[in-house]
Amino acid sequence: MDTPGIEQAARPQISRHVGFLLAQLGRAITRHYRTQLAPIGLTPRETSALLQLRAEGPVSQQALGCTLDVDASNLVALLNDLEAENLISRRRDPDDRRRHLVDISDRGTALVDQVEEAAAGAEDQFFAALTAEERGLLRDLLERVSESAETATVDKLPGDEETCT
Repeated sequence: MDTPGIEQAARPQISRHVGFLLAQLGRAITRHYRTQLAPIGLTPRETSALLQLRAEGPVSQQALGCTLDVDASNLVALLNDLEAENLISRRRDPDDRRRHLVDISDRGTALVDQVEEAAAGAEDQFFAALTAEERGLLRDLLERVSESAETATVDKLPGDEETCT
């Protein structure tokens, strides 16, 4: 399958480096998700936040920022937008008044169900060249890489959430 504007000789240079290829595919799937999520009224980053909150329940703002890899100022803007749409709520942590806890709302949970359908459609289109077995294998391999790369998750944050990297 030829890609317009990319010469055959140039393609192996990119694909030789798995990280560059993953980064390129990451940008491509993000564009694809953006198109599929637009009718729902969400961006991929907003969707990631809602999916994380649905999976983990209430978490601190710092923990959410770490797991989403979003700096504090951008996270506040993201959460402000989600809160304005009544998709999340924020409240002071009763155990530590300096922290805010973020939780998905009932409306946010209902919207995530629509997101799941849109995401499944986007993935079916994006990964159409792979069989179901190959997609499962790819998912398993990427999960292993994610674990070895020590990507931040709420249950595996460094001791001090404020220092996550």
